[in-house]
Amino acid sequence: SSGINAEYGEEKEKKKKKLPLLEDFVGARDYTGAVTLLEFERANKKNDVQTAMWISYCYFHLGDYKRCLKEYTAITQMKGAPPEAWVYLACTMFFLGMYKEAEEASSKGNGDGPKSKLQNRLMFHLSHKFNDEKKLMSFHKNLQDIVEDQLSLASIHYLRSHYQEAIDIYKRVLLENREFLALNVYVALCYYKLDYYDVSQEVLAVYLQHFPDSTVAINLKACNHFRLYNGKAAEAELKNLSDVCSPSFKFASDLIKHNLVVFRAGESALQVLPPLIDVIPEARLNLVIYYLRQDDIQEAYNHFKDVSPTTPQEYILKGVVNAALGQEQGLNDHIKIAQQYFQLVGGSASECDTIPGRQCMASCFFLLKQFEDVLIYLNSIKSYFYNEDQFNYNFGQAKAATGSYKEAEEIFLMIQSEKMKADYVYLGWLARCYIMNRKPRLAWELYLKQETSSESFSLLQLIANDCYKMGQFYYSAKAFDVLERLDPNPEYWEGKRGACIGLFQQIIAGHEPRETLREILAILRNTGNPQVEYIIRIMKKWAKDNRVSVT
Repeated sequence: SSGINAEYGEEKEKKKKKLPLLEDFVGARDYTGAVTLLEFERANKKNDVQTAMWISYCYFHLGDYKRCLKEYTAITQMKGAPPEAWVYLACTMFFLGMYKEAEEASSKGNGDGPKSKLQNRLMFHLSHKFNDEKKLMSFHKNLQDIVEDQLSLASIHYLRSHYQEAIDIYKRVLLENREFLALNVYVALCYYKLDYYDVSQEVLAVYLQHFPDSTVAINLKACNHFRLYNGKAAEAELKNLSDVCSPSFKFASDLIKHNLVVFRAGESALQVLPPLIDVIPEARLNLVIYYLRQDDIQEAYNHFKDVSPTTPQEYILKGVVNAALGQEQGLNDHIKIAQQYFQLVGGSASECDTIPGRQCMASCFFLLKQFEDVLIYLNSIKSYFYNEDQFNYNFGQAKAATGSYKEAEEIFLMIQSEKMKADYVYLGWLARCYIMNRKPRLAWELYLKQETSSESFSLLQLIANDCYKMGQFYYSAKAFDVLERLDPNPEYWEGKRGACIGLFQQIIAGHEPRETLREILAILRNTGNPQVEYIIRIMKKWAKDNRVSVT
């Protein structure tokens, strides 16, 4: 009996030893487990400041900033609350985008005493958010050569698009602290922003070998796959993330939802992106891009008009939205604004040699109709966009506008998008290329495939006039004939008359088959103009003299 009791006592002791401690949970980054333990302790009357501080810490690291805000706000009202609780509250507010409130809370953290290092770093970041350069430099001066301050400085470089400067700091810190593996993710993120996606992947692999379940790292890997391959490859990587991340980790789920919209070319954008605008900085940009792709340019403009751009991506998107609105509504002021935004990015030291920077300069010159300059920039990056429809759409227009019709035709025919191929601008330029390359029949076939509309009428005018200029009178006559029947304008009769006579001359010279004369006579008979009979009489006489059948 005593042996059994002793054995039972030992088992009980073992179980007691196996109970996890708070340190175990935090050390394993299991903040959900830590919160569960702490909430249990709090429910059992251990509702002291220390427990509340740990609960807040765990919610912060879980990315549940709203709950964290509630906890820290309660702590600041408790007796014996440490002064740093105000700074932690301010940090939480910062992550919720409550910048003014964060500044106020931070100022309560030390009264009139000197600022803590964390406070200085927070105010440094807030100055950046407020675009207050004077304060930013003031807090910059207070930064020391310690890891936390240097990482804070690197992140500001990153936010200001100074990616190489950020990389230099991260690499220096890594050299002295090899165990800081997470810095590889930051370096990889900078390379991603510099468009070096393959280099980003290599650097990222170092971290993923040690932490294959990292939300940020897997997400970045998915984004690299999106840039290097396609949306499906990226989505496959994100599936790994949704499999490993905890359902209580809100930030990860928001990130997954946001990026899936991007990887799936805007699917569910209106349901997913609006609630994330204040959570994920890129959400607003991607919502605007979605509206642009849906041709809802006014809505894209409405969502972006009050945003003051700070990053190259925002400047570029501002330019695109203004250019689209200006072209759609014929508003020259918006086109000028777009041109200035493009020039600002393309001419900046940090962007002038990047692919987006060169695209911006090409866009600027495109709006100025300086197509020789457009080609200088587009030729320098065309190898990166060989099968990209949007690039080829603009490249083809620039080639055609400078008279390189053969190359332009080849480029236009590479475009796969049915939406683009149905666009009047595309059809007009392709028809012109066909005509200039002496293939008027293909231009005529483009028209025949169109339904009757104002755009098909414009295409008909283009074919009629361009064919006339190029001496391709057969298709010019056919086009002017249809135009005249649709709109009895005297100019169309004059065009038709000129084309028919020109074609008659080509038949006489032996450049066109004689059988075509029968069609010319049929086309002329469609007009009630008194000149018709005289022209027909002359043509018939020639046909009779040369034994050409016209009946």
